[in-house]
Amino acid sequence: MSGLLGSRFTKKKKINLATLLTGLVSLSVALTLTILLLASYQSNKQSLFETTFALNYSAATKMSRSIDSLFKSMRSGLAYTGARIAAGDLSDVQEMQKQLESLRLGSHFFNSIAVVDETGLVRSVDPPSVGTAGTYIAMEATKEALASRKPYISKPYTSATGRLIIFMSEPLFDKDGDYRGFIGGSLYLQEDNVLNMMFGMHNRNSDGSYFYIVSSNGHVLFHPDKSRIGTDSTANQAVQKVLQGQSGYDQVVNAQGAAFLAGYALVQENGWGVVVQSPVSVVYGQLNRNIRTILVYTLAPFVVLMITAIWVARRLAGPFVALANLVGRLGGSDKIVLPDIKRHWNWEADLLTRTISIALSDLQKQTEQLTHAAMTDSLTGLTNRRTFGSIMRQWTEMRQPFALIVIDIDRFKSINDTYGHQAGDEVLKHLARVLTSSVRSNDICCRYGGEEFVALLPLTTVSDAWSTAERVRTAIETVENPLGIPITVSSGIAHYPTHAESAEILFQRADHALYQAKKSGKNRSIVAG
Repeated sequence: MSGLLGSRFTKKKKINLATLLTGLVSLSVALTLTILLLASYQSNKQSLFETTFALNYSAATKMSRSIDSLFKSMRSGLAYTGARIAAGDLSDVQEMQKQLESLRLGSHFFNSIAVVDETGLVRSVDPPSVGTAGTYIAMEATKEALASRKPYISKPYTSATGRLIIFMSEPLFDKDGDYRGFIGGSLYLQEDNVLNMMFGMHNRNSDGSYFYIVSSNGHVLFHPDKSRIGTDSTANQAVQKVLQGQSGYDQVVNAQGAAFLAGYALVQENGWGVVVQSPVSVVYGQLNRNIRTILVYTLAPFVVLMITAIWVARRLAGPFVALANLVGRLGGSDKIVLPDIKRHWNWEADLLTRTISIALSDLQKQTEQLTHAAMTDSLTGLTNRRTFGSIMRQWTEMRQPFALIVIDIDRFKSINDTYGHQAGDEVLKHLARVLTSSVRSNDICCRYGGEEFVALLPLTTVSDAWSTAERVRTAIETVENPLGIPITVSSGIAHYPTHAESAEILFQRADHALYQAKKSGKNRSIVAG
């Protein structure tokens, strides 16, 4: 018999019915949502990558065609002007200068244009400020153009003037078919040029996407970061492929180590390459936004489902769950709201609920009384010193501006000595009443100790705090008091953060101002500093 009873009362770890149902619903929803998010993430990731690749490749292809068309026009312009010059007199420098100026200003294709004869002598150059007219060519690129006797385009090089240049030329043949030199145009890569005019305004998008142009040897010709112009970019995978004559798209890492989705295309006319790329981080940012959107749309059904599950579980669990929750909250800091006592079908549950409810009600009343006693001054009913310090620290940690008024009754010791401590207590209570009625409803009045009082004025300026202190001082001096004799107070005022950055120093400043008020004759209000 004893063994049977022991087995009946053996304690076993059990699962609360409300917890069980809520947990099952939560687990089901969490697993479903996880599968949905993973599937959506992978699908959207692939779609976004493919879309970004396609857009960048399309943009690179369009720009490569534009550059191809541009260079055909540039060659055509050089060839046309060269033919006119070759048909005339190459010794007529003035006419030659007019032709070059007309081409440069009319087309804006080149930063400078020059005519070089078959001996390498620069016959004419526009603009004249270049200063090479009448000299012999010295750069390898121009010597190659002269020796080639055919259309020529250079790789990027640094000229005698220190400029980073791309140079292209067309040969000159006179009416007899004799080679007479070349006409050449230069692009100053690090200055305003025709590439900037075509692409400069739309080179970088708000999402971090941008494009750049490389020469046939992989050096950067055009880039949103001008410091990159002229640098070697052959380490980039997209540049490597475009230099091999390929067009397409790929994921690459730039010189700074950032991952990009790049589309690239070859410029057929000159062997250059165009690379359009978007940061991978932008794609992942869009993916994260999509996930957040899914979560937002699934949140409401999830909350409804959870509320329903909890409601059903609590209805099934009945009074025992409610009682367990009530007792479980006993040690918390929040105030316990005791439920209405209802009759239960179970006698034990009914008796236990009523007994605990009565005990908790008594305990809560005692707790409230103790809390109130710990926070207030028993004589005046104002906030006490400990609570005042806590509020000061809280406001300074929150960086909330406020003013502090320290008030002291003048000659209070004389009042106690003359009329007794009971009369002194009446004066203290009188000051507490006057102080409370003289400030705003959201201001905090404290008894700091003895005859010293403090007022905390949130979001108050120094001048308004001084006005409040004067209002209190005047009221104390003029309002009838329990002793029927003149009573005055002195006040020290400080402001946070004007006068101090910490609660301790702020109080010291206000206390020092109070000392100055006392020292200056009492019955006055003085601001710190």
